[in-house]
Order: sequence, then structure tokens, then C-alpha cells
Amino acid sequence: MKRPILLHPDPRLKKIAEPVPDLSDALRALADDMLETMYDAPGIGLAAPQVGQGVRLIVLDCIKEEGEAPRPLVMFNPKIVAASDETSSYEEGCLSIPDQYGEVTRPSEVTVRWIDRDGAERSEDMAGLWSTCVQHEIDHLDGTLFIDHLKPLRRQMITRKMVKLKRELARG
Repeated sequence: MKRPILLHPDPRLKKIAEPVPDLSDALRALADDMLETMYDAPGIGLAAPQVGQGVRLIVLDCIKEEGEAPRPLVMFNPKIVAASDETSSYEEGCLSIPDQYGEVTRPSEVTVRWIDRDGAERSEDMAGLWSTCVQHEIDHLDGTLFIDHLKPLRRQMITRKMVKLKRELARG
């Protein structure tokens, strides 16, 4: 089931998400809903707070090549356990901040540990777009948006545009 994506500014996007103590069918269903919502948007990552759920759950799939098999990842309690000193910059966007982009510099490689949808602990080294995406989504779990990495003036400009967009959407 597709879920509505919260738009910035929304106080729920700034809250720190709670760790998932135990996997339940409801949490697996939430993960499935989030994947459906992300693919439909379309996006390459989505965090539970973006659909109004304050739990440490992210989904991502950075496969964008035509004809390449999708690789959906469901991560409960994801944690970056190592990061490279080397950095890379990407023009990031966000489903909660549509049509707004900004250059964000992050570690170019990270090692992530998480619990998968079957309850198994997993770990993976990620680079390139996967590394950027997983860091962006984990930021969401900590109440941080990509615009928080931008200069204050740029962040304020994007926030003003989003307030205006939300007003227009509310009017219908």
C-alpha cells in the first residue's frame, strides 16, 4: 500500500526515530509499503519518518540502469560502523523536499550494519550512489535533512519554497 510522504517543513521529519526492538509482521508490512511508495515516487531511498513512522527503518534501491534487476534493501536499525576519510559530493534531492537539490559532501565509502526483514544481522561496504543514499536515509532517522548540510541561506530559500508549495497543495 502506497503511503503519503511527509513534506518539509514537518516537525515529524526532525524527530529522532526509535530503534526497532523486535521485528513484527506490522514492521515488515511497513517496509513493503515503503518500498512500494519509494518506487512509485520514484526515488532511490525512503526512511520511515518520511511516511510518519518514528522507527529506525530505511529502504533503498540504487539500481537505475534499464534492464538491470532491482536490488531492494530493507534495513532495520541501520548503523554506519566505518566511513572513509575520502569524501565525494553529490547533488542530492529528497522525496520530502520535491524538486529541490543541493550539493552535499559525505564520506565516499561506508560500512553499514543492519537487521534485514528476516531478522538476520547484515553488513555491507557501500560506495558511490549506494554510500550517499544510505547516509542520506540514516540522516532522516536522526532528524537530519539533506538541506541541513547546506549553507544557511540556501536552506532558508528551499524551506520558503516548501512552505509555499505546502500552502498551494492545501488549497487544492
